[in-house]
Amino acid sequence: MSFPLFIARRMYRNSDHSRRVSKPAVTIAVAGIATGLAIMILSIGIAIGFKNEVRAKVTGIGTHMQIGSYDRTESYESTPIVANDSLMEMLYTQVPEIAHIQRYTTKAGMMKTDNQVQGFILKGVGQEYDWRFIRQHLTAGEIPMFTDSVASNEVMMSEQLAKKMGLEIGDKVYTYYIEENVRARRLTIKALFKTNFAEFDNLFLITDLYTANRLNQWRPDQASGMEIALDDPAEMEHATYHVGQLVNRHTDHYGNSYLALNIEQLYPSIFSWLQVLDTNVWVILILMTGVAGFTMISGLLILILERTNMIGLLKALGATDNTIRKTFLYFAIMLIGKGLLIGNIAGIALGWLQQKFEFVHLDPATYYVDAVPIELSFSSIVLLNVSTLVVSIAMLIGPSHLISRIKPARSMQFE
Repeated sequence: MSFPLFIARRMYRNSDHSRRVSKPAVTIAVAGIATGLAIMILSIGIAIGFKNEVRAKVTGIGTHMQIGSYDRTESYESTPIVANDSLMEMLYTQVPEIAHIQRYTTKAGMMKTDNQVQGFILKGVGQEYDWRFIRQHLTAGEIPMFTDSVASNEVMMSEQLAKKMGLEIGDKVYTYYIEENVRARRLTIKALFKTNFAEFDNLFLITDLYTANRLNQWRPDQASGMEIALDDPAEMEHATYHVGQLVNRHTDHYGNSYLALNIEQLYPSIFSWLQVLDTNVWVILILMTGVAGFTMISGLLILILERTNMIGLLKALGATDNTIRKTFLYFAIMLIGKGLLIGNIAGIALGWLQQKFEFVHLDPATYYVDAVPIELSFSSIVLLNVSTLVVSIAMLIGPSHLISRIKPARSMQFE
């Protein structure tokens, strides 16, 4: 064991409580490290969890990509495109990133009960529709058996919309579709879901593709578009480019042009909002690292000043400034290590409790989730620990040069 490390360990293990100045300073420094690391672990975990949760909901509702009409507008009265088996087979064959393709058709309408009138979008889906996302958020009833050739006259709606309209499972609701003439359909509610995604829950009713196409007076091989799910979301940009090369501005046999967009292009405001979270996290990391570093600096300076006589004695015995600096830096590393240990325990424990019990709630109308989501990443925690240790030590190197200004003769006055 080196001499500086030996002295540092003796200082760290010293149980002398008579040093009333350094004791609180050391405690504050350790607390600063622990608090900063715990907050950073929670911040990273919440940012990762929140982004993954919102992204999963957006892609669960709209998948990773959509192919629609080149003349698409912000309204849901879309121009149809041909979405037949040959086009789907071509995409499966030439774009290996594609995992699943499903057709959909939308139609704007209004529904009426005795006390309420509500606008909505009827979304018709094909029999190949992937129900996994809806099934995860199903709150009542069961998913209907939809086909492409028969009108089921059954719908699924959100729990929130059903409560607003005073409807329950099995109720029949009259819906109206206004064109040149008002067309009416009586639909039976078969299932309720709750995604906490307001843009979807407050607007969409899900039915079969045949019913939606009939209301639009479209042909059987037409649809509003196709939703494409990918095997790996990280390949979304590449897949969008590849699909775009195959279909963009190509026309079907009715003269309508195709356009492929990914989910980030369809919902730019949501994904821009998620990117802002990264900026907030970086601000928190910088602030917490600065707080931890400055508390350690103040603690080290107090330790040096309080142990001036010890420094003078070591110099009188032949110890160099560099040796004594190493001694105090080793001591500081031990304190940082203690703070990191406490911070890891606190941060991971709080994160696990939130994952398990979800005791911190959010307004789903604003945040798309009803509780703070958190995902603890082992690699992120390790990186935070290493970064905090390195930055804290780097910030202590400068103040440790104060030792070179202490003279052995004058330091004896502190005895």
